[in-house]
Amino acid sequence: MTDSAKAPLAVFDLDNTLADTAHRQRFLERSPRDWDGFFAAAPEDPPLPQGIALVLESAEECEIVYLTGRPERCRRDTLAWLAAQGLPEGRVYMRRNDDRRPARRTKLEILKRLARTREIRVLVDDDELVCEDARRAGFTVVRARWTAPSAPLEVAQEQEGRT
Repeated sequence: MTDSAKAPLAVFDLDNTLADTAHRQRFLERSPRDWDGFFAAAPEDPPLPQGIALVLESAEECEIVYLTGRPERCRRDTLAWLAAQGLPEGRVYMRRNDDRRPARRTKLEILKRLARTREIRVLVDDDELVCEDARRAGFTVVRARWTAPSAPLEVAQEQEGRT
């Protein structure tokens, strides 16, 4: 890629798109949910081969951007995880620590802002509602369906604004 400022963007979610969160779902099955434990375990997430392959393939023509509902306090662990997987460097957009809006609102807001100055080639995300809203807004979407759905994670994303 010669001019990354003009390259289209490929935007990737992290949890259950690139990172397998199954081992930390137990923290969300408690009452109250253990968010500190859930996010503290993220550095141990195994990579999801389908998502990793798609990032690497997309990086041949696109600038990679990571768009996650993880809170900003997880930035250091998230950057270390991305580097440990050998993934391309890219801007990482995270939720403010106090932002509890649904993932589909926060992510669509960022996508629209990015689209004002750059072509977005694709959004890859596992969240059905994020994908529906992005598609409705005119974005090309690939829904990551390579992990088992998690009801507690869906509630966390949409009702509790946590990831």
